[in-house]
Amino acid sequence: MIEILKTQDNNELVELSISEAQCGSWFNLIDPTYEEIQKVSLVLNLDESFLRNSLDVDERSRMEYEDGHLLIITNIPVMEDEGAFDTLPLGIIFTPTSFITVCSKENRIISSFNKETASFFDTRNKTRFLLNILFRSTKYYLRYLNFINKQTDKIEDDLRRTMKNKALFQLFEAQKSLVYFTTALKDNYIVLQKIMRLTKSTFATPLKFNEDDIDLLEDVIIENKQALEMVEMHRNILENMMDAFASIISNNLNIVMKFLTSITIILAIPTMFASFWGMNVNLPFASHQFGFVIVILISGLAAMLAAALFAKKGMF
Repeated sequence: MIEILKTQDNNELVELSISEAQCGSWFNLIDPTYEEIQKVSLVLNLDESFLRNSLDVDERSRMEYEDGHLLIITNIPVMEDEGAFDTLPLGIIFTPTSFITVCSKENRIISSFNKETASFFDTRNKTRFLLNILFRSTKYYLRYLNFINKQTDKIEDDLRRTMKNKALFQLFEAQKSLVYFTTALKDNYIVLQKIMRLTKSTFATPLKFNEDDIDLLEDVIIENKQALEMVEMHRNILENMMDAFASIISNNLNIVMKFLTSITIILAIPTMFASFWGMNVNLPFASHQFGFVIVILISGLAAMLAAALFAKKGMF
């Protein structure tokens, strides 16, 4: 899908066709086809690899400058389903005339920049638009982290009542999401530091910073650092929680096995008496009128003594 938008002087965001694209246009590509990539590459005189690299789900955050075109790849958070999160590469490309975003999936970060929110960004101010996207991305990291934290507390309460595999799998999904977030935020931080160095560089790039842009970039770096610290904290808590519940499950299993072993030994005592007095040899009480009752009483007494001994030893 290709969507071409441009901010007008009245802050209205209008949609253009590819033939109507003007200086200051925003090319938004979501899971583009091979033909769409070729078309955009031809219109903007852009290397196709800049567009294709952003569609690789395993692409790391990085920055590349070539032939007057600047490529910034940042990893953004996405919610796959309830409680499962992942990260996705988002390519942001600067050409001398246009601003391009490329992503393999529809996402909330890019979709939040629309006609309803057009007064908060300007496609013609490419540097500020980039910083707005990066700032929105870090905000979504923090939002999803709060969601994971609340979800983890709920799962913990459920596990305190009953140990179910479903709750344990949910904890595993949360832990996996935090691993993705940690890797992405660390890579994003490196890219943000490179962008910050560009504000002090005399090297000619499509990015032009003013004082307000630098302040916003510093805010983005602070938010990214805060998100990274929160991820590390939640990840440590979750790892300790998983270890604690694993110990609890193991301890509960030991208690159950100890109980079953004690019951087995106690039940084996009457079986042993029945085996002895079932032999075809002369045995005590064999000719006694109440021999059967006496043997039953003796075996029951022996079983009760064993049960009392196990209870005293804490086997029940």
